[in-house]
Amino acid sequence: MATKELKQEKARFDTRLSKEQKLFFERAAQLGGYRSLTDFVVMTVQEKAKEIIVEREQIIASKKDSEIFFDAITHSSKPNKKLTEAAKDYKALLSK
Repeated sequence: MATKELKQEKARFDTRLSKEQKLFFERAAQLGGYRSLTDFVVMTVQEKAKEIIVEREQIIASKKDSEIFFDAITHSSKPNKKLTEAAKDYKALLSK
């Protein structure tokens, strides 16, 4: 059975660096065991991007959860019959 190779579309990213920056980054790439400066830059930026996205998504989710919670508190409806009965049963249990 032949396997299909997935081809990823490539895009180019160009940047200008000072000579000092390039030498500094190349040294870090070499010391870090990366094959090339490009591998170092791509992997490092990808890791940082993931951190930022996870952090921001958590903040957004936390904010949304807070809004839902406070909306439920400030716009609560009257307890239904089952909840009222459960509260009475709970109070009766505590008073024994």
